[in-house]
Amino acid sequence: MRGFLGVDVGSVSTNLVVLDERGEVVSLIYRRTQGQPINAVQEGIKELESDLAPDVEIAGVGTTGSARYLSGVIIGADIIKNEITAHAIAASHVAPKVRTVLEIGGQDSKIILLRDGIVVDFAMNTVCAAGTGSFLDHQSARLGIPIEEFGGHALKATVPCQIAGRCSVFAESDMIHKQQIGYRMEDIIYGLCQALVRNYLNNLAKGKELAVPIVFQGGVAANAGMKRAFEEALQMEVVIPEHHHVMGAIGAALMAKAAVRDGATNFNGFSVSSAEYQTRSFHCKGCENNCEIVKIQAEGKTLACWGGRCGKWELEGTENTELLVHPSVDKQAQVTSG
Repeated sequence: MRGFLGVDVGSVSTNLVVLDERGEVVSLIYRRTQGQPINAVQEGIKELESDLAPDVEIAGVGTTGSARYLSGVIIGADIIKNEITAHAIAASHVAPKVRTVLEIGGQDSKIILLRDGIVVDFAMNTVCAAGTGSFLDHQSARLGIPIEEFGGHALKATVPCQIAGRCSVFAESDMIHKQQIGYRMEDIIYGLCQALVRNYLNNLAKGKELAVPIVFQGGVAANAGMKRAFEEALQMEVVIPEHHHVMGAIGAALMAKAAVRDGATNFNGFSVSSAEYQTRSFHCKGCENNCEIVKIQAEGKTLACWGGRCGKWELEGTENTELLVHPSVDKQAQVTSG
């Protein structure tokens, strides 16, 4: 059976998904990146190999996420795309008529507007941690409540607290103050969910026309309190896909399927899980831009370079130059649902 691999490497999680010819999920790996994207990809590939049936052949590979270029070189990607494109394609796949995508990951959040399957507008928040998965993880640990139970506690709220959600530091201090004056834990938690939704909508959705169907994806979508808070704020139904936490990887796999068609894949094989890779950075002195270049090597051979403004290093020292797109080329996201 032909399978199509999508890899989404972010700051918090590394996700690998294999789809079959019909676009159905065959295998799914979700693991923590822990600041080591190369190791996370290799361990994910090793886990994927043992999870897949022997008759599954990887016929195409796509990568996305903040470490998409790095993971693309290691795995041998057929296509490398940004997260906006990947999430839009995945949302269109599970909900063909989707018009609004709310996505909250470990370290950033995004909103994507689609009309007739085409991205017409989007916004990202990569600066403020308030509302992201890492902030909610921190609060669940501080309160001694497993993150899996956070949403359940929020749904038990009767009189939600007013929490200052503009900043993660202020939100935490406000929560502590509310605890100290005797508010119920459930009311504090749901008040936090409401504050984070307000923060998201004020930062990303201001001036944008949000229309149904609305799809909520990313790891934070597992929090039932956040879903309820979004529905209350928007006065619209919010749909959460079955595989909401790996939608980026699903989108990457769908793009790989479209890119390869009946051609050969660049997939380097499952042996990449045991290879040794080294990375280093240096400053190019070729002009006054003083670009910081990142180089990845294996067995003394340079596999790829990126980070320069002119593309000089992307085309030197590697035989696989067709995949090494300069990051600035990958900023605009236009995607069709097909």
